[in-house]
Amino acid sequence: MRSYSLIAPAKINLYLEIIGDRPDGYHELAMILQSIGLADQIHVHSISTDNIRVHCNHPQVPTDKSNLAYLAAELMVRQFPEAFARYGGVEITVNKQIPVAAGLAGGSTNAAAVLVGIDLLWKLGLTQSELEELGGTLGSDVPFCVAGGTAIATGRGEQLSPLPSLDNIYIVLGKYRSLEVSTPWAYKTYRQQFSNSYIRDSDSLAARANAVHSGAIVKAILDKDTREIAQKLHNDLERVVLPAYPQVLQLREVFANQEGVLGTMMSGSGPTVFALFESQQQAEQVKLQVREAILDEDLELFVTRTITHGIKVASSV
Repeated sequence: MRSYSLIAPAKINLYLEIIGDRPDGYHELAMILQSIGLADQIHVHSISTDNIRVHCNHPQVPTDKSNLAYLAAELMVRQFPEAFARYGGVEITVNKQIPVAAGLAGGSTNAAAVLVGIDLLWKLGLTQSELEELGGTLGSDVPFCVAGGTAIATGRGEQLSPLPSLDNIYIVLGKYRSLEVSTPWAYKTYRQQFSNSYIRDSDSLAARANAVHSGAIVKAILDKDTREIAQKLHNDLERVVLPAYPQVLQLREVFANQEGVLGTMMSGSGPTVFALFESQQQAEQVKLQVREAILDEDLELFVTRTITHGIKVASSV
């Protein structure tokens, strides 16, 4: 029997723009995605039976077919039946460090790790782009979680254009354990309130999505200008989530008022809020200050940083 342990990093959005509707019912998006050091560990192990088994240390994470990691294994079984017949089933153990339902792609990065792990277990020799393509059938964030680093994401988020990686921008993440924001609700509410501003024709949609490549935040990333990146953070979904979730708004305002914070924003559809810093010392200091300002044990705070990779093998046996 063989096994692999993989590091599955979370991601934040540095930029999220909703451009219009797509024929498939999703939104046309222009985003900049960034891998961060906060990560789950995924253990993928061959078993002699033809089962898929999922275990997780977090009580809120399902271990059945509603778990993306399970669906990723099922996808590999369907796509590569001969390898499945030869090597048998897989046991997947998820050691959860990324907060659940946080807008940090925790489920997507677990699925990405399972794709990479089974590729190695079954000696399939898939390329990164093949793994990304498989991931795109599971969810919009999965291709980026395979690739990692820093990237422009267009379409529904699955079309990636890598950017030079940002390393060692320090981050404080804040998330209320018991607070969840439904991603479908956030996008549906945005459509209800702001669809009059959507671009309608396909050529204009493509041109607008493409415009992010020459936008101010991309220039700041190319220049490795952390302060300018922090000034250009943007997330359209804040327009619907912040008014509906006062705790998220308060957390964002508390971050914004701390000395040393270069910029702050909600990640994805929330409810996680992050702030950017030039040093770990500043990040640790602000974490303490936010803890003092919001005396709520439900609030989790993490210090992490930007990283340059997606799924990574930690060990193999």
